[in-house]
Amino acid sequence: MASKHSPTTSALRRPSTTDITAAHGSLADAHTDLLVLPCCEDEATLPGDAKSLSAKLAPVLTDRRTRGEFTGKANQLSLADAHGLVRAKRLLFVGLGKRAAVTPERIRQAAGKAAGLIKGLGVGEIIMPIFGLGLNKLPPAETAQAQAEGFLLGLYEFNVYKTELKPPPKPLRRATLLVQERRLLEVVRRAVERAVITSEATLLARDLGNHPSNVATPSKLAELAQELAGEAKLRCTIMERAEMERLGMWALVGVARGSEEPPKLIVLEYKGGRAGEAPIALVGKTITFDTGGISLKPSENMEQMKDDMSGGAAVLATMHAIARLKLPVNVIGLLPATENMPSGAAQKPGDVVKTLSGLTVEVINTDAEGRLVLADALTYATRFKPSVIVDIATLTGACGVALGKHAIGLMGTAPKLVAALKAAGESTGERTWEMPLWEPYYEQIKSQVADLQNVGGRYGGTITAGAFLSKFVGDYPWAHLDIASTAWTDEVKP
Repeated sequence: MASKHSPTTSALRRPSTTDITAAHGSLADAHTDLLVLPCCEDEATLPGDAKSLSAKLAPVLTDRRTRGEFTGKANQLSLADAHGLVRAKRLLFVGLGKRAAVTPERIRQAAGKAAGLIKGLGVGEIIMPIFGLGLNKLPPAETAQAQAEGFLLGLYEFNVYKTELKPPPKPLRRATLLVQERRLLEVVRRAVERAVITSEATLLARDLGNHPSNVATPSKLAELAQELAGEAKLRCTIMERAEMERLGMWALVGVARGSEEPPKLIVLEYKGGRAGEAPIALVGKTITFDTGGISLKPSENMEQMKDDMSGGAAVLATMHAIARLKLPVNVIGLLPATENMPSGAAQKPGDVVKTLSGLTVEVINTDAEGRLVLADALTYATRFKPSVIVDIATLTGACGVALGKHAIGLMGTAPKLVAALKAAGESTGERTWEMPLWEPYYEQIKSQVADLQNVGGRYGGTITAGAFLSKFVGDYPWAHLDIASTAWTDEVKP
């Protein structure tokens, strides 16, 4: 049910409005509102399948280069009339930068930048070749997926609550990746289908972080998880407060004490691997609003704390994507969902709680609540005897101080897992930076009255938070992603 305080019952999911497909055909014969073409920096010849149009479009490109309007630098755009040179009505040139520097991530960004411009043009359909075809021996499937992902992500806008929004006169309904070699068509088609699934998952996670907390409540997230599970090969279990108390999850329950919204532990299971194969466990911090509790945050920018469930949103969307992709793995997703609010019943600084693991924690600061809910969720994850555990959390403001808004804080106890996450981050444009988990950091979280305290002082806050979490994963390989500095941005990016 929606919160009794909610002024709206808006659904947490939005249908996709733009289809993206792959087709076989000639760019010169493409009859479309807009033809989107890649360009490498300071090169007169267009790359890949667009090369066939280089001579026809030379006058347009030369004019733009001569006037200094377009050189093909990365993410540079130039819109032009086709002047009858091709069947398309208009042209959009998209810069990829230097040929040697073109990567799937460069392509993803270029496509996203183009989409950001296109969504305001009022065109109903566009056609584009595969940007990276033939460049730097890049696999066609990888570049096509990156391009489709970038395009769909670049179209994103969150305007659910704008009542006077004027839609474009002609909304973009279709984007087509045109392939000249028929032998590549099926490869590209499968890549685009995969891109649609990964992009829709990303957009779902973005939406969940953007919805206000009176809509995206723990109960509503639980309903959504059940809905998603019903669409795919997922098993969904919702643990209520009484069951948490019976099990001894007093850290999670303690955070929830100050809120009228009931906490939920959302457990999703996907079994696509071999029977009995140890699952991957993904655990996402799901604080649907964080006031700081009794240790109240400053009022400035507190409205952004609706995004403190971004880790859980990422896990929920990932689980749905994994099931839709039918990946041959077993995966468990856990979302400990609650608000962190101040009230007469709220947890107080100095309180001591017993966690599911049996360890006791002195709550020094109620605004360090994420590690408390994760402590119980991580311990619960070990009951599935996982192959690895990865938690994702908007955990510490200190991460932004240390790394800025450009990198995810990464730490863990398993070098191979950490290396795999680093590699995944590089390939997707979600870069990470590893931080140490040395013994002196553990000294900072020792309590005089309990086994642990939930903060470790002013210095090394991101690391001491990670050190705290590591106490609740047993001997299982574990890694922690602190996304506090990267989950939210006010800046428009490609």
